[in-house]
Amino acid sequence: MAEHEELKVAKSALIAGQPRVEGSEAAEALELGYIPDVSSLVKVQDEATVSRTIMQQAGGNVVLFSFDAGQQLSEHTAAMPVFVQTISGHLKVTGSGETVDLLPGGLIYFPTRLPHAVQAVEPSIMMLTMITPARAAVNA
Repeated sequence: MAEHEELKVAKSALIAGQPRVEGSEAAEALELGYIPDVSSLVKVQDEATVSRTIMQQAGGNVVLFSFDAGQQLSEHTAAMPVFVQTISGHLKVTGSGETVDLLPGGLIYFPTRLPHAVQAVEPSIMMLTMITPARAAVNA
């Protein structure tokens, strides 16, 4: 069973004025989301899969997973497009009837609703980037 933790991300303000949308009195400041080392934010635990949300922004969310050797995410689908990267270790990722070895530096893309599965060959850390619709800046 996956453990899920929320992490507040330190943000540096990127001052470029406040964007305004025609017809909107509300304005949102532009901010740079920055994490200097994602690999230190989740640890591999014996016989476990752990997940931790490390960033939530308009347009996307990032979740780190750690897997002990032999742990897996059984076949499932995502309600949004996702990118998967191995930060450390070795993962076998299956989708579209194909299994690939995902090593550090590799990248996989899954469109919405494509069934896929992940298995750890060795203790591993994986980064999942979910592409979400950007928030509308217009008041209804």
